[in-house]
Amino acid sequence: MRYSEMFLPTGRETPSDAEVISHQLMLRAGMIRKLTSGIYSYLPLGYRVIKKVEQIVREEMDRAGAQEVFMPAVQPAEIWMESGRWKMYGKELLRFKDRNNREFCIGPTHEEVITEIVRNEIQTYRQLPKNLYQIQTKFRDEIRPRFGVMRCREFGMKDAYSFDVDERGAEISYGKMFEAYTRIFSRCGLQFRPVEADTGSIGGSFSHEFLVTADSGEDGMVYCTSCDYAANLEKAEIDRPEKYEVEESELLPVEEVYTPDVRTIEEVCQFLDVTARDVVKTLIFVADDSPIAVLIRGDVEVNEIKLRNYLGCDSLELATDDIVFEVTSSPKGFAGGIGIKSDIIADYSLINMKNFVMGANKENYHVKNCNMERDFAVKDFADVRMIEETDTCPRCDSPIKFARGIEVGHVFKLGTKYSKAMKATFLDKDGKDKYMIMGCYGIGIGRTAAACIEQNHDNDGIIWPLSIAPYHVIITPVNINDEKIATVAEKLYADLEKRGVEVILDDRDERAGVKFKDADLIGIPLRITLGSKKLSEGKVEVKFRKSKDVDEVALYNVEDFIVKTVHEGLGER
Repeated sequence: MRYSEMFLPTGRETPSDAEVISHQLMLRAGMIRKLTSGIYSYLPLGYRVIKKVEQIVREEMDRAGAQEVFMPAVQPAEIWMESGRWKMYGKELLRFKDRNNREFCIGPTHEEVITEIVRNEIQTYRQLPKNLYQIQTKFRDEIRPRFGVMRCREFGMKDAYSFDVDERGAEISYGKMFEAYTRIFSRCGLQFRPVEADTGSIGGSFSHEFLVTADSGEDGMVYCTSCDYAANLEKAEIDRPEKYEVEESELLPVEEVYTPDVRTIEEVCQFLDVTARDVVKTLIFVADDSPIAVLIRGDVEVNEIKLRNYLGCDSLELATDDIVFEVTSSPKGFAGGIGIKSDIIADYSLINMKNFVMGANKENYHVKNCNMERDFAVKDFADVRMIEETDTCPRCDSPIKFARGIEVGHVFKLGTKYSKAMKATFLDKDGKDKYMIMGCYGIGIGRTAAACIEQNHDNDGIIWPLSIAPYHVIITPVNINDEKIATVAEKLYADLEKRGVEVILDDRDERAGVKFKDADLIGIPLRITLGSKKLSEGKVEVKFRKSKDVDEVALYNVEDFIVKTVHEGLGER
């Protein structure tokens, strides 16, 4: 492509509303333009990258045995009501009515649609397993779109759905997709970790996120320094400690203390001269309309996702002041276990605590020397707190580390969540109806491109890996008005194109410095510089964008040198 003919509106200034580097560089490099909040247009350079990512995804999905389909973005409310998600999904689901007053939504995902298709076409076990995927536009009405295409409302996504006759088959399908994702993100030149994750609104029994490591990542992750364990912070497990016996003589008598207007952990610690580890917080939640008390040590925080999963509830929220009063007989800030009017769940952090401080369920009072079993009953102990850096690996007890990551892919084992709700059944070998076992697997296409920029950039711009670079090579004549330089540039451009190299000829009548800046900004992996001095010696300069190395290559050999470099970089022979 000739630069002079390209629609490539680059910019020097960093946009004021762009928070992360990928957003800044995608705007400056002329890859995207914002239409409205969370909705972007891809310009030619950006769309070439998107198509490269999509091609890698297609190749690996096909290789794993999945088959491509294309489903409507507009979905009728009826199938969402069948699955139970019409009300549950929340305000991110963009709902509307047609001229006949029928309700629809713009699909944020396609579990309902694919299940509706398969249940009507699959009758027996002989027709399974199946894995169907698409690359399609989704819409989620994010409350706060940000970070450019990394958290936008309209986005491109690859979503796949597997259907199996039993758990063993579902495990095989899940494993195939896990391996395919590993190949996809490796081919895209990303450094990433698959981590255990919460299933969220998609549902199912377990899942893995694929997180690209980056300081700008929205997701926190924890990983073991010795074994392969890794999980996002919402999912990261904490081992149950061994319980030791406490002698009765060690238990001190309960002491009620007047603590006027002392409500927070910090205020309690200061007033009673204790540490946060000596205090037990009592939090009142409402789980599916039923109150539940959760006890946790004062220096750690409740993980609401773990708590929701443990309780198996659809909705979980902190109780309002009136419900707190109903359960504790006191205003917020003085709740405790003694005499509370609800079941109590205690975090593992309390298992070996004794003689601790907690609220007295009485306004302006706390109690010292509380002890479980003696003073109040706990229904169960559970892992319901956020993991901390001082914790150890739940698999091998080794030290752990924290990192930030960008979610680019997510694989779920759904089980029968949708097939039961939507009656997607098949006849097994004995002629009995069975529910299909499902899995679903998503990749954010634009997110993957943006995550690559987050990992591959410098002060001058983007550094694309060859596999998803919009072009492999840019030819930069220092002076396009020099007849000899222009002639060499045109021939090299034509010859490289004939040999399948994707190449830009910067034929603009601009200063060399401007051309070099633009080439670095848009991140083309190889730059061939044609100057009169080197050409007089029969040489050209080839600069590698990533390493910044510059090779002097004989003019007669530069075509073969470039072709070989590109093919090796793409893993071709």
